[in-house]
Amino acid sequence: MTVAHDPLSGATAGAVPAALPETDSVFDTFAIIRPLAGRKILIVVENLPLPFDRRVWQEARTLVGAGAVVSVICPKGKGFESAYECIEGVHIHRHPLPIDAKGPAGYLLEYGAALFWETLLAWRIFLTRGFHVIHGCNPPDLIFLVALPFRLFGVRFLFDHHDINPELYEAKFGKRGAFWRIMVWLERLTFKTASVSIATNQSYRDIAVTRGGMDPERVFIVRSGPDLGKLKRVAAVDDWRQGRRHLVGYVGVMGDQEGIDLLIDAIAHIVHDLGRDDIHFCLVGGGPSLAGLQAMATQRGVDRHVTFTGRAPDRTLFEVLSTMDVGVNPDRVNAMNDKSTMNKILEYMAFEKPIVQFDVTEGRYSAGNASLYARANDPVDFARCVVELLDDPERRATMGALGRQRVEERFSWRQQVDTLIDAYRKVLGMTPPR
Repeated sequence: MTVAHDPLSGATAGAVPAALPETDSVFDTFAIIRPLAGRKILIVVENLPLPFDRRVWQEARTLVGAGAVVSVICPKGKGFESAYECIEGVHIHRHPLPIDAKGPAGYLLEYGAALFWETLLAWRIFLTRGFHVIHGCNPPDLIFLVALPFRLFGVRFLFDHHDINPELYEAKFGKRGAFWRIMVWLERLTFKTASVSIATNQSYRDIAVTRGGMDPERVFIVRSGPDLGKLKRVAAVDDWRQGRRHLVGYVGVMGDQEGIDLLIDAIAHIVHDLGRDDIHFCLVGGGPSLAGLQAMATQRGVDRHVTFTGRAPDRTLFEVLSTMDVGVNPDRVNAMNDKSTMNKILEYMAFEKPIVQFDVTEGRYSAGNASLYARANDPVDFARCVVELLDDPERRATMGALGRQRVEERFSWRQQVDTLIDAYRKVLGMTPPR
């Protein structure tokens, strides 16, 4: 159900359903038992709009299904320009974000504008709909500033740790320094403000406990697992192969940290040095580096072998994931990527696709034997792994099946729901059920 008007202006709000539809099996468990009934939650996320941010959208829908009244503050984005929508019981309030930051001055302007709107909307929601918990999602590590004043009214702060910002800064700029130290300081203040933190993996949990100084009993691992009820294989679409025998796919952001330049180097080695004209590459996603990567592919003479879709709808995403033979994750080996879990890895596994990636701690933990691991930041060895898999269909099938099993048993969103509810019981001071 979608409501196009803003209940904070005095209009009637859309009713919150008793539970999410029974067809969505992830949430069936809450159809009768609603562990968060009567609780009100405000989620603040700065870097992506809802429902586009998949992790936060799954969290919001889970909390609604558990009986909570959920409000969200997020930026506007392409295709998500409405200032207010109520979708599936989630009250979404979007604010303008003036720029896509580049450089210190740009980040200062972007974060300052976001904090202004987040603070304004938080007070509007508090004085009307109300909330017991502010659920702040980084980046950046500044949302604790929105939450601090509400502690006077008994509101708890739950920190949803999406990115390790000091490591992200170091990976992006290749150095530490004053800004890096500021980020470590802001991160620690965020953890100090939080009553409970949820981490996306064990590495992030370790940071919360060691660098953040949090009580281990107040840190919960809630992975960004795919909702297998939503990710469905479709019929292969051979047009994506561009007449070639094999298709290699990449799904994700086109940014400076994603290592796609290394992937293009690997493609150039496959095409020019190995003489393979039977492989096509499809790269799905948008981002600030898209134009530069397209120019690089042309410069390296591999543009005929690479399709860049830009930001694409789910239909395109599912077609490519269903058609491709191998999924690749070229993220560089650095402190940021070594400790981060990439959504694309789990999505490849959900579609039973074998993977090639560089050897990073959390990437190996997620994929296990469903992936081959190239030498750190070595595009030639990355190319070798890709070709090795393409030339061995039986191995691809075995690895794909292992990946799907791993997602079903350990990493799907269904496996994360109970831990998310446990984190909320902790932050709300509720007694766990016997």
